[in-house]
Amino acid sequence: MTAPKSAQSGAKPTTDVPGPATPSAKNHSTSTISGTSFFDTFLAALIPGLILLHLVVAPYTKVEESFTIQAAHDVLVYGTPTSDVYRKLSSTYDHFTFPGAVPRSFIGPVVLAGLAQPIVDLVGFQHAQFVVRAILGLFNAACLLVFARNLRRAYGVGAARWYLLLQASQFHVIFYASRTLPNMFAFGLTTLAFAFLLPHPTNPKRTVYRQRLSITFLVFAAAIFRAEVALLLATTVLHQLLIPALSLDRVVFPFAVSFLTALAVSVPVDTYFWQTWPPRPTWPELEAFVFNVVRGGASEWGVSPWHWYLTSALPRLLLNPLTYAVLLPVALLSTSPALAAAARRLVAAPAAFVALYSAQPHKETRFVLYVVPPLTAAAALAADALFKQRRRKTIPAVIATLTLVASVLASFAASTAMLAVSALNYPGGEALAHLRASVVVAGGTPAVDTAAQGGSGVVMGPADVVSVHADVLACMTGVTLFGTNANVGSAAAVAAAAAATTTLLPSSGASGSSDDDSARTVMVKQQRVGTGDENGVRILVDKTEDDALLSRDDFWTQFDYLLVEDREKVVGGTWETVGVVKGYGGIEVVKPGTQDEDDIDWKAPRVVGLGETVALWKRGVRDLTGGWWVGPKMLERIYILRRVKDKDAPRTRVVVDAK
Repeated sequence: MTAPKSAQSGAKPTTDVPGPATPSAKNHSTSTISGTSFFDTFLAALIPGLILLHLVVAPYTKVEESFTIQAAHDVLVYGTPTSDVYRKLSSTYDHFTFPGAVPRSFIGPVVLAGLAQPIVDLVGFQHAQFVVRAILGLFNAACLLVFARNLRRAYGVGAARWYLLLQASQFHVIFYASRTLPNMFAFGLTTLAFAFLLPHPTNPKRTVYRQRLSITFLVFAAAIFRAEVALLLATTVLHQLLIPALSLDRVVFPFAVSFLTALAVSVPVDTYFWQTWPPRPTWPELEAFVFNVVRGGASEWGVSPWHWYLTSALPRLLLNPLTYAVLLPVALLSTSPALAAAARRLVAAPAAFVALYSAQPHKETRFVLYVVPPLTAAAALAADALFKQRRRKTIPAVIATLTLVASVLASFAASTAMLAVSALNYPGGEALAHLRASVVVAGGTPAVDTAAQGGSGVVMGPADVVSVHADVLACMTGVTLFGTNANVGSAAAVAAAAAATTTLLPSSGASGSSDDDSARTVMVKQQRVGTGDENGVRILVDKTEDDALLSRDDFWTQFDYLLVEDREKVVGGTWETVGVVKGYGGIEVVKPGTQDEDDIDWKAPRVVGLGETVALWKRGVRDLTGGWWVGPKMLERIYILRRVKDKDAPRTRVVVDAK
């Protein structure tokens, strides 16, 4: 990704073909970089603006994001104890109960929690999950803008503008940018690495320094967040050596220093948080590499054919069909030496990474997100060259220009549709949010059952706790500790505060039953985090998966609400279905004369969340089109059940410890 020899020697590139700016054009390059038009500002604002828009539309998380989001919650709520560390962490932090297949680094969650803390204090803990994700999203947005700025310096304003248009119109990078996956921490660092490998024609003396920065970012991404980035580091360094733009002696020192620094950061922090027994240093990414690659454990989550990245993942990531089918081939096979050389320098290392990584049987789109910025940049070079041909005013040039513009507009439309559909995939998060809204605070009064009066919830006093069991699907589709309440964390906090008392919610290894069948007392430590409601009701979420426990009658009767996929699995207690959350079930075509499923059974539970919104849209569209509907098909995913209590049923008495 360094400037070709022609640029280094001061040769002037052709006017219609994007190429590295030359040292002789220093004054012009400086002016174009420092002076930005309103259009350039708008394009730059698109990236962070769209990332935040995607976060607002789809604010919940999936199971892949659960470790980081739960860990960030625990750091915010429980802090980092300095004494009796194991007992305090193991009794409060979620990862001790749900450790996952392999450990992941706490570096990301700690950084997010530290940056989010003052903002959460200002806006309130009820917005904490949004704040945490927004920080990550804006970090990745900033990295993409740094890449665009370096692309502009290297290849001109036109290339940077087309890059921003193509990048903003893609779906996956924008959607994933705020998602708390280890990949997205690594994504920002790899994007910065690619940015600093772009030519710097106005100051070639900084090339060595920029190469060191690039190596450092790649090493940190690989050693701390995602081990597969080590392969990207290898292909990038090898490509730089072969150009040649880098000598081996300039690789060893920055690699060694950054690798040892990354270990010095990760190992102590992660050893502290994971508290392995017997005690040993914990380097999460090494353990993940051994499990996923050496032992082949990743294949337990499915395998894909060797060509899947090439034929499925990359076309979806790049989205615009012209990017994959036209612009990249035009750039790589161009008869213009400057365009072809620049594109090949952008594409070579990422392409080699994808080719080699295809040997890993388990494949996911997020594993190759890192290559999207450089591939999109190469396509932008071709788009800029084709767009400049409009000056010739020939019929082919006009057709090419119109097709290019239309493809970007179509990509924006497709990305918008994909966002709307993706937002329908979080029934667990929607169910918990609806439950929170159904629990009303009534300044200090005792808990009152309102179901008999037609309500769907209970009016709770300021010290009341609502116990909820969420099944596997609910937890996989949006139930997080952030979603439980405004002030206090998880069921684990109750266990820590209970000391000698009986816990309300059992862990997966205990029955949770009490010797006293008439009442159970739970000591809840009142904990203030942020500026949430002083009278906030505490929602304690149990995530038990043990089939032996789930088969017991007394397990179910200790909860006030259930969030479950299958009501038939609830074997104890008397329950009333107060709502159902629907989720995306594909695209359906409804013809005139077909009766709407929502109108067939009037006794069906009320649909809540986005499923209700889709139903309203569906009815409105069918009224306008004479009965036609082409759109998402919504299927019942999560049922919200409320326990019907009587005077003889066991009671849960909650005592708040103000200390």
